[in-house]
Amino acid sequence: MAAIISALEDAAVDEAELGESRRFSGGFQNRQEFGLDLLDKEFGSELRSAQTVSQLLDRVRHETSELEEQVLTVSSSVPPKVSWCLSEAEEVGCSLEELLQRQRGVSSSLHEHLQGTKLWMDGLDETFNRVDFMDKSLRYLKCLHYMGELSATVQQCLMINSVGDAIRAVKNMAALDCGLNQSGCSHLQDFLRKTLSFWHNIIKEQLTSDFENVLTHLHWPIVSTCQPSTPVANSQEVSSRLEEVVTQLHALQTSDNLVSQRGQSLSSDQVLSSATPQLQDPPLCLPVQIMLQPLRKRFRYHFCGNRQTNSLSKPEWYLTQVLIWMGSSSDFLNEKIQPVLDQAGAAVSARPSDLVDNLCLFLDFAFASPYRSVSLLKCPVTTRKISVSSDQRYQALPSSSAQLKFLELQRELVDDFRIRLTQVMKEESRFPLGVRYCAILNAVNYISTILRDWGDNVFFLQLQQAAVSLGEQEVVGGLEMMEVGRLASLEGSLFDGLLSLLDRLKGDMLGRLLDFLMRDIAEKAKPYCHERWLSAPSQQDQLTSSLSSSACPMMLCVRDRLLNLHQALSLPLFQLTWQGLAERLDSFLYREVILANHFSDSGAAQLHFDMSRNLFPLFGHYCRRPENFFKHVKEACIVLCLNVGSAILLKNLLKRSTQEPGDQDRAGESSPESALNEMGVYCLAPCDVMILINLRASLPQI
Repeated sequence: MAAIISALEDAAVDEAELGESRRFSGGFQNRQEFGLDLLDKEFGSELRSAQTVSQLLDRVRHETSELEEQVLTVSSSVPPKVSWCLSEAEEVGCSLEELLQRQRGVSSSLHEHLQGTKLWMDGLDETFNRVDFMDKSLRYLKCLHYMGELSATVQQCLMINSVGDAIRAVKNMAALDCGLNQSGCSHLQDFLRKTLSFWHNIIKEQLTSDFENVLTHLHWPIVSTCQPSTPVANSQEVSSRLEEVVTQLHALQTSDNLVSQRGQSLSSDQVLSSATPQLQDPPLCLPVQIMLQPLRKRFRYHFCGNRQTNSLSKPEWYLTQVLIWMGSSSDFLNEKIQPVLDQAGAAVSARPSDLVDNLCLFLDFAFASPYRSVSLLKCPVTTRKISVSSDQRYQALPSSSAQLKFLELQRELVDDFRIRLTQVMKEESRFPLGVRYCAILNAVNYISTILRDWGDNVFFLQLQQAAVSLGEQEVVGGLEMMEVGRLASLEGSLFDGLLSLLDRLKGDMLGRLLDFLMRDIAEKAKPYCHERWLSAPSQQDQLTSSLSSSACPMMLCVRDRLLNLHQALSLPLFQLTWQGLAERLDSFLYREVILANHFSDSGAAQLHFDMSRNLFPLFGHYCRRPENFFKHVKEACIVLCLNVGSAILLKNLLKRSTQEPGDQDRAGESSPESALNEMGVYCLAPCDVMILINLRASLPQI
């Protein structure tokens, strides 16, 4: 509005005054233009009449006066409102102070009340603790009394030959033991467990004796498929007794599991104090455990003593025997034991050994010699009889195509077994000298040997020709033309792919084993590497020569490792291992002991004595001339122990041959190689011999 009023007033100014005012600034002109634009937008052409301008001016002045009155009215009403707010705030402050005083009074009264009731609370806590202790003691005594009642019940039931009631009382004991696991009453629980084990063992012994008598009448164990079946006297009575005893044994299973698990956890705690928990297989049902006892005795008799059947080189013997027993006992378990377990509501199988059955069959299948033949067995997987020997197996198949498919299945199984061995090997590779690692290495080598034997077998060679002629995709589909040609010309075998993988695994495992051995030996050999060979005592000053004291840890380590590996590895693997160890040890001693030191005559003699009389004989138990596996060390000792004159002549010869390599016509002078060969040095080059001669401190500088 102010801008409009100003614009109107400026419009009423005389044209002369307007022209005169133009010289001051452009701001006035801007205001005028703004006012004219505003009026033009609001009123348009009507603004040209003087009457319209006058009316507009009156209206603007009227609105301006109203606005001024409103502003004055508002500004005059502000102070009363502010004073009212201040008075209200003072009243609220007074009320708040009154409330604070009341709160302080209540808090003081409450504090006095709590001080008065504290003594009562302390007395009540003590009373409650006594009541709680008396309640726990009462429950403890009730539990002890209940245990005594159960024990007395078991005793009375056994006296009147009521085994079923006794088993129920024992199961109640087992349930009570489980309920006390979180109670913290260790002495009470220990007493209960001892009582439970006592009665459990008595009942188990009685039922075991009864069950064994019943099994004897039923002609158990059945150890052969050719075992004659004789009629059972009083078969109805025996069957009834069998059903009763098996049912009672199954009812005793709960407490048996508890006792067995406690024994296993106790033994594991005693043997492995910081072992990680491992998964345990569920225990076999009691009837099967008892039925396995005579078979275990037979197995220990044949394969755990000094009999000829206990041969580590013939694992197929005990695998085959186990398969025979399992196949012979299958019908008895299915027809006699399983129905009783089903009737008793037991969700268990009388033949829980399907995995063991398949594993034994597979291992015997993989390890069987291709040249042996044994009796036919009933395979639980295919429910038909197949031959245990590798080929008398394939002959049962009707055609070459079927035999090739079975071959592919066999190769897949062996490859799966190899993969599993690789996985277990990686877990055991932290300590390659362990029993499991060596057992895996033996298995890999044995399978590789068997596959090589099969590759040379006439039957498999014929099968190989059939695979090439038929173009069997499962066998030759993924091979290149060159490999197919090698199969056709019998230069390769059907097992070359598996053999390469197995050989790679064997080489990797041997490398890990040798690396571990060398790290161990190198650690023990550190004092020997820093021996003071320049100040070694003369051999003439000693009555008898003796091993360097710093070499004892290294020698003992080599001896112990060789003995352990000789027992843990098969003979072919052990030969590869000790030869590889000798080669690495030869390089280590030559590099870290000989080339890293200087030697006096007595020091060189001591080194020669340590090697020839102590180190080499450690390997002499496994070969006639062990020094041939330490060529660098042996020949270095020869050079270091040469007498002074021979060493000087040899040094001069080597220097002349180096300075005049083309002059070979010197009369009466041999070549450096022939001179070294005459001394017994064949492996070391002339430049290496020159380095060794320079390590001798007793030779004059030439």
